Amino acid sequence: MSEAKQFAIFAVIAALVLGFDLWGGMEGEQAEEKGQIKIVHNNYVENIAVSHLWKQILEEKGYRVELVQTEKAPLWAGLAGGSADMAVEVWLPHTDKAYYEKYKDRVELHQPWYEGTALGLVVPEYVEEVETIADLNKHKELFRRGDQPAIVGIDSGASLMMLTEKAIQTYSLDYELIESSEPVMLSELDKAYKKKEPVVVTLWNPHWVFNKYKLKYLKDPEKVYGEPDTIYYVTRKGFKQEHPEVIQWMDRWEMDDNTLGELMKNMEDTGQPRTGRPAVVGKTPGPGERVG
Repeated sequence: MSEAKQFAIFAVIAALVLGFDLWGGMEGEQAEEKGQIKIVHNNYVENIAVSHLWKQILEEKGYRVELVQTEKAPLWAGLAGGSADMAVEVWLPHTDKAYYEKYKDRVELHQPWYEGTALGLVVPEYVEEVETIADLNKHKELFRRGDQPAIVGIDSGASLMMLTEKAIQTYSLDYELIESSEPVMLSELDKAYKKKEPVVVTLWNPHWVFNKYKLKYLKDPEKVYGEPDTIYYVTRKGFKQEHPEVIQWMDRWEMDDNTLGELMKNMEDTGQPRTGRPAVVGKTPGPGERVG
């Protein structure tokens, strides 16, 4: 697909999701240079997709945008210390509570853009023997990896991994939690699913993999993983005063399972974050109208 066609599609998406026109004031002229913005993100697919979404939007509006991938702890430290400008994905009030409580006086939390997250331990639906986290101890033989039953996790610094360590203690699970990464975890899930073998992984919504496979969360009666979260974006102190128009745009931003799912799926299909753009669905919003 040509760059011109890609941008034409993207401009319509921006109008649908954000309620403004990327073409405005740009035809036949170069966008005014407005400075640099540094966006930090982790390696989760939805975080990569949305960070690239905003990189292109802001670049088309005249900003120079640097994307930096890192883990949760340095991400928050960078925002608090002022070496980074923005992170587009903060899960509250549960998942990122520890980081937010530590740094809340040194960062600025802004409007939510996604509601109704979920996270926990997930198995394929064909694994009928287990329905709850506690059931894992009754069927350890199904989930053995070598000599030890195991849960396939993601990177060690993730809030989800901290919660899973707590779940192992709360439910007295005789399981090893394997530290890996999102791509490795998804690869293990894919291999098991194709063979119809049992596997238990750490996962979350929103995520494109729920559109690809039939999966189920294991029930968590002790609420270790908490109630559903809301996703916000966060900036360093002072960013709002320096770039009020960016905050104005982002405060109008809203996505749901359909728009975010398409964005992530297309990114996965193309392997190109910048061109992984959701299909255009719905109506063009009026001025200031938010689209969900």
